[in-house]
Parts: sequence; C-alpha cells; structure tokens
Amino acid sequence: MRHAVLILCIFVLPQWVSGQLVSKTEMDVRQTDYFKNIAGDLLLNEQYRYIDSLDFYWVNYISDGLHINGFVVAPSQSNTLLPVVIFNRGGNRNFASIGIETLLEWIAPIARAGYIVVASQYRGGGRSEGNDEFGGSDVNDVLNLFPVISEWPGADTQRIGMYGWSRGGMMTYIALTKTKKIKAAVIGGAPADLAAELTLRPKMEDLYASLIPGYTHNKVAELRKRSAISWPDKLCPSTPILILHGKKDVRADYKQAQAMFDTLSALWHPVQLKLFENGDHIISSDRHLKDEMIISWFRQYL
Repeated sequence: MRHAVLILCIFVLPQWVSGQLVSKTEMDVRQTDYFKNIAGDLLLNEQYRYIDSLDFYWVNYISDGLHINGFVVAPSQSNTLLPVVIFNRGGNRNFASIGIETLLEWIAPIARAGYIVVASQYRGGGRSEGNDEFGGSDVNDVLNLFPVISEWPGADTQRIGMYGWSRGGMMTYIALTKTKKIKAAVIGGAPADLAAELTLRPKMEDLYASLIPGYTHNKVAELRKRSAISWPDKLCPSTPILILHGKKDVRADYKQAQAMFDTLSALWHPVQLKLFENGDHIISSDRHLKDEMIISWFRQYL
C-alpha cells in the first residue's frame, strides 16, 4: 500500500533591517505648485535657477521595523565622493514636516554648496509609520540614516555632518550622545532646557504629555532626557558645534543657546555661538548670512 507523502513548503519572507533603503523616487520640484508660484516672479525664478543642478529624491527606509519617509537632495553630477549633511527638521508629527518649501529654502542651499543632504520625516510624521515621541525612540530614525547614506552613490561615509533646527536641534544634541560618526554639527533655534521652555511656552505641556511616553508619571526625568543642558559631557567631545539663535525668538529662548555655549566652552568642547540681534525663530531677517555660516562651518570641518 502506497503512503502519501506530504511535503510542507515554508516560505520565509525577507526581514527588513534598520537602515535598509526600501525605495527612492526622483522628484521634479519644478512641477509643484510651490515652485510654479515662484516661477511667476521672474526675479525669484532666476534666483532659483540653480536647482536645475540638483537631484531631488523621496526615499523610504526602515527604522526599528517601521517604514520611514525622507528626502535626499544632491548635486546632479560629481566625479568625486561628496560629504553628507543630515538635516533634522523641526516641528512634530505633521506640523512642519518636510515639504517642497523646506526642500527649496532649507535643504537645497546646502546641497548647492556641494553636499548630499539627507533628511528624515521621523516616525509619526510625513506619512511615516509609528508614533512621534519628540526625542525618544524617534532619534533612531536619524541614526538609521547612516546605513542609507552608505548605500547612496557618491556619498563619502567618512565625512558626515548634522544640521538641526528647533526640535531638530534637540534631536541633533541627542544624536551626538549616541554616535561618533558626526564630524561637525550645526544647531539652530533649539531648546536646550525643556523645563525652562515650559515657562516660556506653557502650552507645550499638552504637547509633551501627548507625545512623550511616560510623561505624566516621569515628567522631570523625561524632560531631562531631552534637555542637552543636563548632559553636555555626554556629547561626542570631538564634534565641533555651531550654535545659531535669534534674540527675538519667541519659541525657544536664546538664553538657552548662550547657556549651552558657556557650558560647552567650560568643558573645552569645540563650539561657536552666533546670536542674531533681530533674528526670529528661523532667523528670517538674516537668512543668507545664516546659510553662509552653516556652509562655512561644514567646509571647515567636513
């Protein structure tokens, strides 16, 4: 009597690895409504003509098992490896997530200077999976850009800088406690003491409570984890930091920037501070000087 033999085939699906680049899609920013509005002004259209020398990409990568969205902007042609700048955006969730305006006004000027600029939307923002923790596990979304960079054609993995503004500055401070790969950092308009920030902006209490895990029961500890003024000695001591802040910033007190500079200087950490007398939160009054200082800093250290 013949016996039937059952052969069980098990198909193992590939496992995503943190930092793995899932997809990249080239973007034509000239076809966006934002750019078409600019194009209506001949003077501005001429000012932005340089973007023809840049390539814009939307990317999706893996971070802690989550699909995270981001962007890469790079010079179109280069015969040599180019240094890389990781840009950390401000805001939270979808507020101030990266769009065409951010790409053109914040990221493209850096790429124009000869850098590959890589940016994350963070988890919970810009259609990325997961929940924004405002400086919690979402910092991994920044750190997991390093493997993405290693896969990017023309990227010099030995010359990586980081540039963060507002909440992105907070993310940069935290990242500097977790890696030595950042050769130079720029931090602008960033809170360095979140408890003090509550005095300036009491409404932030609701934001912290809604985003930060365990905030209700561990408020002091969770704020301290996100406040660089509490752990300046934990920052990578070999990473030079440029701190930029507007004196008329109503979102983050410039005195926190001054305190960070004083504290880091006392620790002999390589640091420089520039306060803009009439600068608001994004230093709109001195935008071009701000960009020049950032590019000069990276040219010096990358």
